[in-house]
Amino acid sequence: MKVIQTEYKGYLFRSRLEARWAVFFDACGVDWEYEPEGYDLGNGLRYLPDFLLHGVEGRVTGDLYVEVKGNMTEKDAEKIRRFHENGMPILVVGRIPYGTTADELSQFIQEEAYGKGVNDVNFLNFETIDGDYFAAHPGISKNGKFELFGDDSDYLCKQDDLATVNAYRKARQARFENGRVK
Repeated sequence: MKVIQTEYKGYLFRSRLEARWAVFFDACGVDWEYEPEGYDLGNGLRYLPDFLLHGVEGRVTGDLYVEVKGNMTEKDAEKIRRFHENGMPILVVGRIPYGTTADELSQFIQEEAYGKGVNDVNFLNFETIDGDYFAAHPGISKNGKFELFGDDSDYLCKQDDLATVNAYRKARQARFENGRVK
């Protein structure tokens, strides 16, 4: 099966999953670019991260790359690891987390972060950002800013639960017609 390219905000995304993450980032108010630059990782290995987020706050500050993977292969994991080993922080995400409450979202993220890795690259985990094997919870802070929250109550208590749940809901509910968001 072939994924459906989808247009959103002037970008032509390779998949609807990528477009849904763009909708989520917009709902979170974070400045993002889609596939801004490719990298030569050496030994014939090239890599093009999906997103570059600007102005991330909290445990991670500044710019953050995001890779969207519906299904991760060993080759994908190798590229992500090599990219991170070159000092580039990258969050790996898969499907849009689901849940109607912050607790349900948190449970989904924890299951992804600790149980679905390929060759030591896990979805929604700080390991490919700062080397810490810890669940990363993308969301909106009580200050209204996009943030990656750590997997403990000291960090998650700073999350605006309602705004975060709504941002994920918008991403999941985005409808695309003829490759465009509706």
